[in-house]
Amino acid sequence: MVFNSIAFLIFFPLVYIIYWLFKNKNVVYQNSILLIASYIFYGWWDWRFLSLIGISTIIDYLVGIKISEARTKKLKKYYLLISIFVNLGLLGFFKYYNFFISSFRESLQSLGFEFDTWTLNIILPIGISFYTFQTLSYSIDIYKGKIKPTKDFISFSVFVSFFPQLVAGPIERAKHLLPQFINRRKFIYEDAIFGITLISYGLFKKIVIADRLAIYVNSVFNDIDNANTISLTIAIIFFSFQIYADFSGYSLIARGIAKLLGFDLMINFNKPYLASSISEFWKKWHISLSTWFKDYVYIPLGGNRVTVIRNYYNIMIVFLISGLWHGANWTFIIWGGIHGVYQIFYLIYKKYFNTKEKVSQLHKLFNILFVYLLVSFAWIFFRAKNLEVATLYISKISCLDFSLNLVQISANEGPLNLFLSFSVIALLFLSYLLPENLKFKKTSYFIIFNIITVLLIIIIGINGEEEFIYFQF
Repeated sequence: MVFNSIAFLIFFPLVYIIYWLFKNKNVVYQNSILLIASYIFYGWWDWRFLSLIGISTIIDYLVGIKISEARTKKLKKYYLLISIFVNLGLLGFFKYYNFFISSFRESLQSLGFEFDTWTLNIILPIGISFYTFQTLSYSIDIYKGKIKPTKDFISFSVFVSFFPQLVAGPIERAKHLLPQFINRRKFIYEDAIFGITLISYGLFKKIVIADRLAIYVNSVFNDIDNANTISLTIAIIFFSFQIYADFSGYSLIARGIAKLLGFDLMINFNKPYLASSISEFWKKWHISLSTWFKDYVYIPLGGNRVTVIRNYYNIMIVFLISGLWHGANWTFIIWGGIHGVYQIFYLIYKKYFNTKEKVSQLHKLFNILFVYLLVSFAWIFFRAKNLEVATLYISKISCLDFSLNLVQISANEGPLNLFLSFSVIALLFLSYLLPENLKFKKTSYFIIFNIITVLLIIIIGINGEEEFIYFQF
């Protein structure tokens, strides 16, 4: 079930009505409704994968209690390892088994050895990367003494499976989200209006911007042989905004739905394409994941409290793992590696060459454009199906063929779609002028904003039920 589907349009209002129907019901009632709704939402794809969420939930619930009760650090670590082994074991098997087996076979074949491997027809459970990291961080935080375990199994179960952010984040921390399940929620009119605004803005980003740009992007990537430098350049520019609008749109919808139910989810994107350094970009892009890797991988490795070379090593490890987290494909690993190299070179530049404390607005604008170009180049590997496609794309875009074959598109609307695609990107930047976090001072402003977004969705939005890009991760 996706947010922009007819099924969800029926599902959520029913859940919402039942959830708030009895305002005076206790928190157990509210959490029970959310738990049932979350399992229906996730089971809509394949009910068999509910067992995986169940396993992670039970294991980490018990592990959290055992870690807290353990009297020795050795015993605490033992219980933590159980959580790590189970969660990463499930993630590794369902997401990476065939990738590692195939890579191992290809490596041996390149050395002249024939090797038959046993591969399985494994279906990747939607959202497994997200909820695995969320429940795993719960056990780690208890081990570090940052939080205490809950003995409310229903609240913890909803924390793991909360349907607004279950399949594509944000990856919430127990310290922030779990306490919100323990206390009864009260209906607040202003929060409801704000939640609707977040949802409408998220749907605008998805249906008007991301799905519109996807038409041109898909047509070019499906026919790279006949593309030229201009069409390939436009396609990767469009994809950079497509993936941003698609994923940030999902995060907005998730936050809006959660707000309607009385919850606050973290902000996952903060205008990343206005970043003036690659380091700043990762503070603004997929914030819940980047901070997760910082807290649970980078810092435990030593962070920057080590030698310079070791720090560079830690950075590369984090970005390579981040790439692998996104998918079982060498393209994602290379994408992560490219960003690791970017980050290392930025630190070198900052240390030895960037001596100015303040820069001019023109210089800052140049930095923003430069960072955007670096990020866009890396997106080629992220979007390509395999390394062969990525290398073909780069070789074709490097041929410097500037013939006027711009409209490489399968849709009948051709030039109109190209015009609308540039227009929706302009609308995206225009929306950056809105108040931070869409906090308007008057209710009438919320209403006007929602009317405008709904009209844009109806007039220039793409009809259909296109899945969000990050559902595959």
